Amino acid sequence: MTSFSDYQSRSAQYMTFIDSEFYPDYLDEARIIYGSVIEQFSELANMASSSAELLIRIVDTPNPSRTQLLRVFRKYVSPDTSVEMLKVKKKIPKIIADYGHRFRDIEQVKANLANRPKPDEALMAILIEYKSRGQKGYELTEAFFLWFESNFGSEYLIQGPVRAGRDVMLNEVLKDWQTKTPADILISRNDGTPLVIGFARYDSDRGGAQEDDRTGGNRDKVTDILRYAERYQLPLKVFFLNDGPGLTLGSMWNDYAALEKYGKGKVMVCTLKMLDERFTRDWLEI
Repeated sequence: MTSFSDYQSRSAQYMTFIDSEFYPDYLDEARIIYGSVIEQFSELANMASSSAELLIRIVDTPNPSRTQLLRVFRKYVSPDTSVEMLKVKKKIPKIIADYGHRFRDIEQVKANLANRPKPDEALMAILIEYKSRGQKGYELTEAFFLWFESNFGSEYLIQGPVRAGRDVMLNEVLKDWQTKTPADILISRNDGTPLVIGFARYDSDRGGAQEDDRTGGNRDKVTDILRYAERYQLPLKVFFLNDGPGLTLGSMWNDYAALEKYGKGKVMVCTLKMLDERFTRDWLEI
């Protein structure tokens, strides 16, 4: 069977390009989604006597507005605090205590808001990127599930979030698996014997420390899963569905090729366009 490494000289032919919108085409949508959010943020800021009070006013706002307002807060007031951190209401007093000294002064925030054009297309363009974050990954996994069902039908069981949804937790599907390990795909025989644990990722771009962390973490997953398979005498393999032009950046392609080689036939790395050639019944059953 051809290896992932064998495709490197033809990598562009095997990339799946999931469309992104062109600038400034998406600004009309951005105005609809974020125009009122920025106006609401300005109103809350003008009512607040401090940046800490502004944050408290925002977290008291019902969703879905609250999350969008927190994104604006992070841009104007506190780039140190992530939106995920700010979402937990009961943690806000501690966040203010720990990070409040780094919040931009509310009077400066008000002045900056007053000096921005209306509508603030620059901020809207930044914020709308949050809307599409993760969407390409969802499209990638959906395409794989459709391909798998078309090619294997009811021969095997397949589990996982087709788009957004709860991951497959290995501690819930593998006997005596100790850690809470999320996966995107679990393929089993109809009798329940697990055959493949899969992880999916679409990379528009990637490099540097993120690249190193990713491949190092994947090697740990492979080691743990194959060790488990050996211990319980299971025909378990590891599948990495990776796609997108980011695969060609830095050492990413070579790192994934090395990961596949490390698995000694029990690890496969594929893009969508490689599936027909590589993801075969023979590999599923080795």
